[in-house]
Amino acid sequence: MGGPEVERLISLLAKLPGLGPRSARRAALKMLQQPEARMLPLATALAEAARAVKPCSLCGNLDSHDPCAICTDPQRDRAIICVVEGVADLWALERAHVHQGLYHVLGGTLSALAGVGPEDLNVTPLLRRIDGAGVSEVILALPATVDGATTAHWLTDRLKPLGVTVTRLAQGVPIGGALDVLDDGTLAAALRARRPS
Repeated sequence: MGGPEVERLISLLAKLPGLGPRSARRAALKMLQQPEARMLPLATALAEAARAVKPCSLCGNLDSHDPCAICTDPQRDRAIICVVEGVADLWALERAHVHQGLYHVLGGTLSALAGVGPEDLNVTPLLRRIDGAGVSEVILALPATVDGATTAHWLTDRLKPLGVTVTRLAQGVPIGGALDVLDDGTLAAALRARRPS
């Protein structure tokens, strides 16, 4: 078809979410037809991002600065921390412009089947951030799945003794739904209608 370089490119593209072998082949063809306009800028952007982007030491967001732009933004409400499963969920909430506080990325949810326990989640830094830092509310914006609900209950038990109000997302998030695939309106409604956990 096009040699080992082309096959390797297609194989790597096919590993990206949302791209199967056919979509990867079409993307590779488009890039190869105009390498100066499409492929080289992409390669440069990928190399720069790989070199510069790291997890924020405070919240876990991905950014080229540490602490990240959200954590250092003086306009953010530092009394509210929104806890999310992953960076994709944080980015979805930011895209919807519905949360003006800070975030904390857990890095997963508790799952007995997958062998994910509390020690595998980014919980200790969250507890440190809340303890004595003027945080009054923690929003648990976790997936509406069994693992998300289990994690929310477990976190609520750990957070309530710290004297913070613990709330969860309410209407709009379907059971089994993931935050990073919901539309902005659904996310906005769910965040506004949060309730105590």
